[in-house]
Amino acid sequence: MPEDKTLAGRVALVTGASRGIGRAVALELARRGAHVIALARTQGALEELDDAIRALRALDGRASAPYGSETTLVPCDIKDFEALDRLGAAIHARWGRLDILVGNAGILGPLTPIAHCDPDKWEQVFAVNVTANYRLLRSLDPLLRASDAGRVVFISSGAAQKADFSAFWGPYAASKSALDAIVRTYAAETVNVSNVRVMSANPGPLRTRMRAAAMPGEDPLTLRTPEDFAPKVADLCAPGATQTGKIYDFPRDAILKFQGAV
Repeated sequence: MPEDKTLAGRVALVTGASRGIGRAVALELARRGAHVIALARTQGALEELDDAIRALRALDGRASAPYGSETTLVPCDIKDFEALDRLGAAIHARWGRLDILVGNAGILGPLTPIAHCDPDKWEQVFAVNVTANYRLLRSLDPLLRASDAGRVVFISSGAAQKADFSAFWGPYAASKSALDAIVRTYAAETVNVSNVRVMSANPGPLRTRMRAAAMPGEDPLTLRTPEDFAPKVADLCAPGATQTGKIYDFPRDAILKFQGAV
């Protein structure tokens, strides 16, 4: 079976790219030929990702490709909103467009009754899970519209999709619900006036540090991995992926409409 190079020459930004879902998605996008702009806080982990993508290039024999299977490392705290503004300017100066944005960076926050949640913790969860993604869109919107097939995927959560919310998950569930609202709004704003398509993706339970922190008694070997999920995200990033304003649900392997009020 031939290698999938459907993203050859595409420029992709992945946040939270140093580990877990973000790392797996960055590797999969690179494997399909994209130039990956990898953003995360940890310089060392980003360098390890760069080494892994260079290894892909060596295996593929594409070292001379202008964009594909290369990496630009961006060590940055996602809460540094001014840095996100500068990132948009830097991408514009180098490429003049952005083909793919995968907004993966997120934090769990405290599992606690809402009334007991420390205000600083609440604000931190919303800064990372919501405000940072709004700031990314504010910075990158012209670049996504400049692409012939701009694709945006934000990593959501089943915690935002449940008909009955679980107790103690208030900060996280509320932030992911807000992120889904951003997806739906941005999709509605771009669908008829641009080539941008915008999706949420719910990974479900995966073998990640966040899942282990939330469910410490769970056997991680019973869970699928970020590497299982990443190809599905990459599919949503392809020029041929035309659905927008919906959510891809990995546990059901289906693209679903967002549910309205019941």
